[in-house]
Amino acid sequence: MRVARSADTAEWQARVDLAAVFRLAVHFGWHEAVANHFSLAVSPDGSRFLINPKWRHFSRIRASDLLLLDANDPETMNRPDAPDASAWAIHGRMHALVPHARCILHVHSPYATAVASLVDPSIPPIEQNTARYFNRMAIDTTYGGIADDMAEGVRLAGLIGPHRRMMMGNHGVLVVGSSVGAAFDDLYYLERACQTFVLARSTGLPLNVMPDELAERTAKGWDAYVGADIAHFEEMKRMLDEKDPSYAQ
Repeated sequence: MRVARSADTAEWQARVDLAAVFRLAVHFGWHEAVANHFSLAVSPDGSRFLINPKWRHFSRIRASDLLLLDANDPETMNRPDAPDASAWAIHGRMHALVPHARCILHVHSPYATAVASLVDPSIPPIEQNTARYFNRMAIDTTYGGIADDMAEGVRLAGLIGPHRRMMMGNHGVLVVGSSVGAAFDDLYYLERACQTFVLARSTGLPLNVMPDELAERTAKGWDAYVGADIAHFEEMKRMLDEKDPSYAQ
């Protein structure tokens, strides 16, 4: 498919923003070989979306490399440039069925995956960042193997419900957002929260878990903290521009 490269087009800016997150995932060490997928809806109903091509390392992905797919196209997996089967199963169904999932980021980042490996993969509110996710995350505890069929995508789409984050037991983590910047910032803080939790547990000492009332008040504070997520993402893009601007090609 021919890709328009005009900086004035909304789709091209969407490509640049999504490509930036792949490079940032490498910067933060969230990537895993040539696995995992990020996607972004570019149509009002969410059915048309951008996603990384099959088995391309995150460090090499450029804006022009991203595939443009239609969640309602049954021929997608029959084409030579078909995406990875798990990408189509998870992201295709979520873009078709979850209206608020404009941007979907799914990774097996180290600390979030470590927490996802626990019998209880929820994150207790032990400090400010962990409290951000208090009662605000879907928890999947019925892992059934590689998510490469449509039924699994439908199950996950139903499970996330109104939430923006899902801890995927025995698997990893998935974050959705209204924009690339919002989803990136959320994934950043979720991995930081999991890191803090893992480090605190590694001491072997009792956790100082917040009372529910305090945890809820802190989480509401995060909900009302508008604008910092986009500023964070814009600053990170400036860092990429100074280091290696090829993501925007």
